[in-house]
Amino acid sequence: MLEKFLDKIEFNGYEEMKREYKVNVPDGFNFAYDIVDAWAEQDQSKLALIWCDDFGNRKRYTFNDIKLLSNKAANFFISKGIKKGDTVMLILKQRPETWVSFVALHKIGAVCIPATFQLTPKDIIYRCNSAKVKMIVSVDDEGLVDYINEALPSCSTVENYAIVGDNICDGAIDFRKEYAKMSDALERIPNKNSDPMLMYFSSGTTGMPKMILHTYTYPIGHILTAKYWQRVINGGLHLTMSDSGWAKFAWGKIYGQWICGAVIVAYDNEKFNAKNTLDLIAELRIDTFCAPATIFRFFIKEDLEKYDFSSIKHCCVAGEPLNPEVFNQFKRLTGLTLTEGFGQSETPVLLANFEGIEIKPGSMGKPSPDYDIDIVDEDGNSCEDGDVGSVVIKNLDKHYPCGLLNCYLDDENANAKAFHDNMYDTGDMAWRDAEGYFWFEGRSDDVIKCSGYRIGPFEVESAIMTHPSVLECAVTAAPDPVRGQVVKATIVLARGYTPSDALKKEIQNHVKHVTAPYKYPRIVDFVGELPKTTSGKIMRKKIRNDDHAKQ
Repeated sequence: MLEKFLDKIEFNGYEEMKREYKVNVPDGFNFAYDIVDAWAEQDQSKLALIWCDDFGNRKRYTFNDIKLLSNKAANFFISKGIKKGDTVMLILKQRPETWVSFVALHKIGAVCIPATFQLTPKDIIYRCNSAKVKMIVSVDDEGLVDYINEALPSCSTVENYAIVGDNICDGAIDFRKEYAKMSDALERIPNKNSDPMLMYFSSGTTGMPKMILHTYTYPIGHILTAKYWQRVINGGLHLTMSDSGWAKFAWGKIYGQWICGAVIVAYDNEKFNAKNTLDLIAELRIDTFCAPATIFRFFIKEDLEKYDFSSIKHCCVAGEPLNPEVFNQFKRLTGLTLTEGFGQSETPVLLANFEGIEIKPGSMGKPSPDYDIDIVDEDGNSCEDGDVGSVVIKNLDKHYPCGLLNCYLDDENANAKAFHDNMYDTGDMAWRDAEGYFWFEGRSDDVIKCSGYRIGPFEVESAIMTHPSVLECAVTAAPDPVRGQVVKATIVLARGYTPSDALKKEIQNHVKHVTAPYKYPRIVDFVGELPKTTSGKIMRKKIRNDDHAKQ
């Protein structure tokens, strides 16, 4: 399947890949027809998806199953008035209907809007009205159903609400019952490469969430993510830890993986549990695995030596920076090398430790082929090695890389801030060393400005993580009347440690010795758990907002 899109698939090292990687995008490409249905036609028994939960339930789906089920779902959506260009919001956790609905909406030209089940009524109203959502499909969780019903009277464009599960409320459609009645025959509906296909709402770190619009070429951009960073295998089992409402799902649980012919593992767990996840990896004999750094932090606190990791060919980490301490401990306990990658909801993988690159623990690696990536200062000039600046994608007039967002829909200010001087500004801060490796500093709004110093949270977190008492931590800026901002560390302690002023002082002194003394956390707050998204990313914005509210 890859030969449809690449002149050359295998490369002799990173430098050759960076130089010779070239993407060919066919006219009228549609992931649903040209990948899912194409695999089904090539081999009706080819496995596409294994669905699992924490209660021992397992279901297997071939590409032919997904083809026929998505045809039924497409006909269901059409029967409810959904047509090309209409927007449909999916809040489906990791039910099998997630993959069926994605593919069905792609087939009919509707715009798929994945969303997390953590949304409040206010969030639902904002998203539905901003994106003119015509239909919502959700799981049957009682609290979520109540929230959606509370929001619906204020959602002016929503015409239908469908529920996946048994808890079907009044006025809602039973999705499973209704789409099962539909025909599994569907004529191909043409689309252009420039048509809208998928939309994510940003996390809203600097204001209200933005609408990130991707076109039908977006899946092809994730060949880089799946083939060359995650290194998935045709026929091999791949598990990325992510809820379907986050862009990590698009990164690791559908597009690039299915283009490469990998089998996606859908782990439909209600809440992350390290032991359950490790048991599943051992049971299924996973080939490739990807998760946020948080999950590996919890893994290394388990008795890893009793688990069988021999099936895993490749392990990678993204979503937030990986502390070198976690990298080293995981390798010591399992023998596996974690390969970091970096990107956004707006992009596929932009920087990564690709095959042939010697890994420097804590580094994001080097730029992806097909992307002209640089670090620039506030005036748009390239930074010298060692200087912190903004990570940008340059020379968009010469080459607009496959997978980069089309635009922020209906948001002139956001587009003007991100797209300027013939480049796309990611809003992330980093520095580059003399060998071309990139090192993450933080989001531009995460960087702490204390008494004239600019302090990246990741370096401080890495220093704190080397103290044996720390299970995980988040470093943020806390308001201070004298210094403007000071470094604050919010810490979850490992088993066997209890909060105390003495331990607080010990950690502060530890940081002063591990990194530059001015970076030490002047405020240390011990907590039972850190606020996280369902995909495991630490929500530093919530900590900052809570601190500002308290002040």
